[in-house]
Amino acid sequence: MDHSRLKVTVITIIRAAIGWHFLYEGFSKLLMEDWSSKSYLANASGFCSGFYHWLAAGEAMVNVVDFLNVYGLILIGLALFLGIFIRLASTAGILLLVLYYFAYPPFGISLFGSLEGHFYIVNRNFIEAFLLLWFLISKQRGYGIGQLIKIGSRAETDTDPAIQNSRREALKHLATLPVLGAMGWGAFRHTSRGVDVMSGATIQLNFSTLDELKGELPMGKIGPHEISRLVAGGNLVGGWAHARDLIYASSLFKAYNTEKKVYETLMLAEQAGVNTINIGFPTNPLIAKYKKATGSKIKVISQIHPDMKNEDYYINIDKAIDFGVDIVQIQGNQVDWLVRDDRIDVVEKMMDHIRRQGYVAGLASHTVDALIATEEAGIIPDYYMKTMHHDNYWSAHPIENRVPFEVDGKNYLDHNKFHNNCFCLFPDKTVEFVQRATVPVMGFKVLAAGAIEPKDGFNWAFKNGADFICVGMFDFQVVEDVNTTIDVLGKLQGRTREWYG
Repeated sequence: MDHSRLKVTVITIIRAAIGWHFLYEGFSKLLMEDWSSKSYLANASGFCSGFYHWLAAGEAMVNVVDFLNVYGLILIGLALFLGIFIRLASTAGILLLVLYYFAYPPFGISLFGSLEGHFYIVNRNFIEAFLLLWFLISKQRGYGIGQLIKIGSRAETDTDPAIQNSRREALKHLATLPVLGAMGWGAFRHTSRGVDVMSGATIQLNFSTLDELKGELPMGKIGPHEISRLVAGGNLVGGWAHARDLIYASSLFKAYNTEKKVYETLMLAEQAGVNTINIGFPTNPLIAKYKKATGSKIKVISQIHPDMKNEDYYINIDKAIDFGVDIVQIQGNQVDWLVRDDRIDVVEKMMDHIRRQGYVAGLASHTVDALIATEEAGIIPDYYMKTMHHDNYWSAHPIENRVPFEVDGKNYLDHNKFHNNCFCLFPDKTVEFVQRATVPVMGFKVLAAGAIEPKDGFNWAFKNGADFICVGMFDFQVVEDVNTTIDVLGKLQGRTREWYG
């Protein structure tokens, strides 16, 4: 093969490859019955995000965008693959790629950058757009039906031997047809097991279960903040499994909850009405990045702890505020240990510092004795966060063997003693404390880290005085947990404590 023919072949392969990308993306969307560009548009980031959010604002506009996107991709892909209307297809392809590029521009944080790697400025959309620009301005566009038609029309009137000889080259221009057929058949068989395409041009978050929502999630208030009665917990995001003696569970959680999966879960939770997340301090960078990348308005409660080694009680409070959190809460096990070690003065100083910064101050605990002690010392937070679950489940060790402040402490091999298996050590004592509390109470560990069914755990917490519940949720649990909360609150009986917040 001479150099000119090799060049034409390479050009053809590149053009067909780009065409196949467009075509496959278009047909993949078409095969997804519930596919919509709304989530992609609504969560666009960057300096052009306002335009994309406007496109996502109305159902009619989204329907138009979906139609143009799906059938535009298909038509552009067919034209490029077969080599017809190449200039028109290249122009339309460049326009689509530019729109994809600026929806999540790779100029820093990009929400879905992890799908194809993290890039700065140059990504696949950028490269494909420049290749299409070359096809737009170049005279050489490779083999294809368009070139075959052109050769055929010239050969009818031209007696030049080179042109006549080109008839024998005609089959080269038809080669894309059987190739398209073979690739199409392979793709059909592949997608019959489920569409797998996932890229910046076709990203589809599975929001279909939102159709199963039973209504709006009830809201309450903590300070000036309107908070959903169901708050997302941060343990599953951070990989804290509390899995008794299952040593692999934390690693499994982290492997499942990749950065992309965390983003998808939070976006789904917000769509379902969960407007707040309570996180451990190490998760602050991830959530700050999520909010910056998506423009999310989710409220963030950050747990903080003092630096006792350096006697710096405020450093993590200030760091959390710098991350842009909405509410600051002293971490539960830290309060337990400070009270246990007769350092209630540190709790008081931290509470005062949080309030001096103008923030709502929360106080958490696993052992109710810690909150009783702070109450007796005159330390009343803006809200309490307390473990609230019954102990009627198999792995709860006997109450007579429970020791105050043992949560997050030493684990015992003896099944009759603590082994990361009981977080509300004295349920009756907890209920008694909550009943007299005059500030909002957020119950957490209401499912005893997965040992109690949601309906049972949610009902027990709300019935016994919780104003809010904080629950760790995987993405596949979000809608179910929201519906359970709605059902429980709608049918709640036996609650005697008035609602705070």
